[in-house]
Amino acid sequence: MASIFSRIVAGEIPCYKVAEDDRFFAFLDINPMVKGHTLVIPKREVDYIFDLEDDELAGLHLFAKRIAKAQKAAFPCQRIGMAVLGMEVPHTHIHLIPLQKESDMLFSNPKLSFTPEEFEEIAAKIREQL
Repeated sequence: MASIFSRIVAGEIPCYKVAEDDRFFAFLDINPMVKGHTLVIPKREVDYIFDLEDDELAGLHLFAKRIAKAQKAAFPCQRIGMAVLGMEVPHTHIHLIPLQKESDMLFSNPKLSFTPEEFEEIAAKIREQL
C-alpha cells in the first residue's frame, strides 16, 4: 500500500502544496510546530533517506535549499532548521522549520493549528518567494 505521502503526490489526498518538480514535492506539515513548517519529499517512495540513490539524495537537498530560502524570505527568522526523523511515515521526508530559537524545533512542543484559509495563505507566501 502506498504511503500517505505517495497518495498526496498522486493527488489522492489534498495538501497545501508549496512546490514540485519532476522528482520532488514540498507541502505544509498539517501539524506544524511553527508557521511555515514544510515537508520536502522525493516523489519516489523510499522509506529511509540513506537508501536514496546518491543523485536523488543530492537533488532532494538542493530542492530543500530552494524551499528554505523561500521560507526565510516569507517568514523572517534566524534560520531554517532541517530535521530528518522518518519514524512516523515510511516515506523519506525532510522537515524545514523556520526558527527563532533552537527550542522551536523540539518535536515534543505543542503543534499549532490553522484554518484551511490560513494554511493556503502560508503556502502562498512561500510560493511567492520561489
